[in-house]
Amino acid sequence: MPGPIAQWLSADHARLEALFDRGTAGDASAYGEFRSGLLRHIGIEEKLLMPAAQRAQGGRPLVAAAQLRLDHGAIASLLVPTPTPVVASTLRRILAGHNQIEEGPDGVYAVCDGLLGDTAEGLVREMAAYPAVPVSAHNDGPEVWPAVRRALERAGHRLHEDG
Repeated sequence: MPGPIAQWLSADHARLEALFDRGTAGDASAYGEFRSGLLRHIGIEEKLLMPAAQRAQGGRPLVAAAQLRLDHGAIASLLVPTPTPVVASTLRRILAGHNQIEEGPDGVYAVCDGLLGDTAEGLVREMAAYPAVPVSAHNDGPEVWPAVRRALERAGHRLHEDG
């Protein structure tokens, strides 16, 4: 049975996926909730989970931490412009691979549950209390797409243009 960290964060993935599905089907309110919820989820992983795991390993980061951070940057960059089929398709592809790294019996969440042991429940309480992330309006300015492409490239991704 998955530990408390894996259960909580995987449930949040499922919640976000449902919002994303509704949002990409035309529900602008659901997309807004997805966007702010995904940024909060990334914040939880970056500010709480990965630092706790690194402390538990005597200062060594998780093996997957560097790729997760690059993915987080690429994902966040895709939340800046107005959503289009290309944005949605690219997000869907990145999130599918990203979630595989995190979930499952050998995923990052299971590793963190093992590393944190009895303190995992306390971390889950911190995650649940993590504040909402302020979200700006979409930006479709000329500087956005070059920045998106650079973030995707750094993370080893590309736009999924056949959206």
